[in-house]
Amino acid sequence: MEQNLIATIDNFAVKHPDKIAYNYLGTTNTYSDLKKYSDALADYLLKLDLPKDQPIVVFGGQTFEMIATFLGVVKSGHAYIPVDTNSSLARLESINEIGQPAMYIQVEELPAEMKQVKNITQAQLNDIFTHGSFTEDIDETTFVNGNNTFYIIFTSGTTGKPKGVQISHDNLVSYVDWMHSDDFDIKSDGICLSQAPYSFDLSVMDLYPTLTAGGQLAVLPKETTENFKQLFEVLPKLHINEWVSTPSFMDICLLQPTFDETHMPELSHFVFCGEELTHATAANLKQRFPHARIFNTYGPTETTVAVTQVEITDEILEKYQRLPIGKPKADTRIVLVDEDTHEVGELDEGEIVIAGPSVSKGYINNPEKTANAFLEVEGMNAYKTGDLGQFDENGQLLYKGRLDFQVKLHGFRIELEDVDHHLGQVSLISQATTVPKYDKNHKVSQLIAYIVPEENDFDDEFKLTQAIKEELQEIMMSYMMPQRFVYVDSLPLTPNGKIDRKSLMKEVNE
Repeated sequence: MEQNLIATIDNFAVKHPDKIAYNYLGTTNTYSDLKKYSDALADYLLKLDLPKDQPIVVFGGQTFEMIATFLGVVKSGHAYIPVDTNSSLARLESINEIGQPAMYIQVEELPAEMKQVKNITQAQLNDIFTHGSFTEDIDETTFVNGNNTFYIIFTSGTTGKPKGVQISHDNLVSYVDWMHSDDFDIKSDGICLSQAPYSFDLSVMDLYPTLTAGGQLAVLPKETTENFKQLFEVLPKLHINEWVSTPSFMDICLLQPTFDETHMPELSHFVFCGEELTHATAANLKQRFPHARIFNTYGPTETTVAVTQVEITDEILEKYQRLPIGKPKADTRIVLVDEDTHEVGELDEGEIVIAGPSVSKGYINNPEKTANAFLEVEGMNAYKTGDLGQFDENGQLLYKGRLDFQVKLHGFRIELEDVDHHLGQVSLISQATTVPKYDKNHKVSQLIAYIVPEENDFDDEFKLTQAIKEELQEIMMSYMMPQRFVYVDSLPLTPNGKIDRKSLMKEVNE
């Protein structure tokens, strides 16, 4: 991308003003609307003369006004912090304390007033969008550019305090250029599913690659995804070309028999990120959409959405029972290191360290956490992911689990995600996750498997458990076998659509 990312989006408004940028369940907005709204807000913000280095919190849901506000903020030279309406007041207060924003913009009304911080109310924002200055050629010199921070996404911290990941304009350009490359070969002006909340960096996977290519965002709001009847009525009407989601959301969609190529023939690309894509999910999807291309990607928020990809072909499905996470993008280097940050042997396991132009500068106002997680490799910014990985003989990166999801039971080191993987191979299991139970000495006393079973003819759970154990004994080491099996209708999900292992851990250890 030769020019500024914001200017690239604006160009579509100049050349194709009536082109649809955003489709919210049939209500559409054009690229011209996007430019007019964002220009008016940028003009308003610039006149306030806010401190340049302070970000602006944008509070709201999945609406066109949120996207227009993001662009208005970065046009005025500030980074934005997206905060979803489902966020708790405690989280908002933490973000306020850590992020030290110059202002709040209420696309939707805040649950409480943030004292000592300026804010634009929902009514004021609507007035700016409707009656504000629609500058024909807003001065591009004010746009966020280069190493200046474009957005800040707050992730959950291990101490309960969220960490604000700063992503610069150039970090984002590195990522967007990759998504536009032959690695994915995605139609440049197609229709892309926009399902993830904007406070989750998976949303960036659909948002900026689509808008910088003149495409259309087809929005699936939370209210629709949680209403199965409505979800499956809406999906075929969106005429999506590109699908972006977590694997967990795909598992929900695959419950519907009509979710297939016959009913959604325009769907040509599936791109997954955010959690592990299982062999069972990918194989099922490939049967439903035999002509579509399926990509598994990997990358933490700190490295701008994703940095590796692999296309899931029949050959990959045949060769790997646990799917690889692929090879790094051309401008990125991945090294695997031991506990002393020394590079491990060629086929050995080690912590995944990512270096390249899409790696964040660090956490806002948190130098200690930044120093612990970020370093320099070969003159490039690098990030220690806390993920365990291994390169195989084909150069494919294999994900081996979280270092903080490793537990010791009876002296054996066990990866919880490894146990999940084996559970996922069992014919009687639809979905599963594993959590440790700790004793009073804070040692792991047992593993508990939470299971959504497939339909079966067993009279009781005891017989079902025996049958599951019989299958597991063929594929799993005995020391990894869960001691308890809990059967549920569904697994809890985080607001970002991932399986919420932490809430289950809390439940079993209360």
